[in-house]
Amino acid sequence: MRPEGNPLPLTRGLLCTLGPSSLNERVIAQLDEAGATLFRINMSHTDVGELERILRYIQKCTKVPISIDTEGARLRTGLMGDGVSVVEGGKVHLVPEAFWGDAFTIPITPGDAIGQLKPGARVSIDFDAVILRVDEVRDGSAVATILTGGQIGTRKAVTAFPSPALPTFSPKDLQATQIALKNGVREFSLSFCEHGDDVRHFREMVGRGSTIVAKIESREGVRNLEGILAATDRLLIDRGDLSREVRVEGIPLLQKAIIRMATARKIPVYVATNLLESMVTRRVPTRAEVNDVINTLMDGAAGLVLAAETAIGKHPIEAVRMMAALMREYERSLEGSQLEDLLGDHPLELFSKANPRPGPSGDGGI
Repeated sequence: MRPEGNPLPLTRGLLCTLGPSSLNERVIAQLDEAGATLFRINMSHTDVGELERILRYIQKCTKVPISIDTEGARLRTGLMGDGVSVVEGGKVHLVPEAFWGDAFTIPITPGDAIGQLKPGARVSIDFDAVILRVDEVRDGSAVATILTGGQIGTRKAVTAFPSPALPTFSPKDLQATQIALKNGVREFSLSFCEHGDDVRHFREMVGRGSTIVAKIESREGVRNLEGILAATDRLLIDRGDLSREVRVEGIPLLQKAIIRMATARKIPVYVATNLLESMVTRRVPTRAEVNDVINTLMDGAAGLVLAAETAIGKHPIEAVRMMAALMREYERSLEGSQLEDLLGDHPLELFSKANPRPGPSGDGGI
């Protein structure tokens, strides 16, 4: 797919999540050309009934391998009406997903976890957009007081303290895995991996010919990192979900520590979340994002993950080109560079080289 004369392939992985902004033939081809090394399907936002059609469509468009990222049996909101807001001091019912959500009823999946909540437990929705206090639990549902009001959307992350015990795999994950294997997919990411046994059980599902990336996104996963490293092929630090359970100021140091531990055992590590988040809406990243990407590579990351930037962003192609440019800049620096080398060309000249044509995102996708 990459025409002759393009930059050499990256020596580190560049994982691109496909979604509404990128699931069409033209964009997939340009992401391939720009340097994507793996296309990721996030099952948290993919209907398992559509998965086979999506896989076949991507395989028709590119030879870049596909990775299935399991949803994981984690708490999420169910289907919510449009623009649902809750007000501080009010009451809401937490119910199983069979119900449709509104300002008074919030469906939670998996529904059987609601019964494990205890009075006094705190429940955070969508990274503290809404915070609840559980007052009463009865017959598989709960009544809660709204401590912090805000908007609640469909399929948003939910965190409860104390946390209910949940299985590693959801029924949806089991189905998605079988569909993926049937269609030749051999790359899998295991969400919310918390023990080495999680990886071993997953390997029984996907077979020894598959590659497993264990995702570290909980305190339990960090605490059991040694066992996970002994069982997995690769590791992925999901800084977003990890920050649901760990204070955000600790995330950079955790990232460095996890990469050091994995590198010492020769386990490659990918890093995800907010790497080029501003490019969801803007054509260029912030200086802080550029700094974060380079520093993450300097930490020893073997690959980087673009999520919202390529799945729902306005500029998926530009985001991949920018990430590839940053990765190549870092790789060149390993050979040594002088101050004048770092000054380089004028920024406008560099921009024109990186973007030889505007290239619309295209249409006619699935």
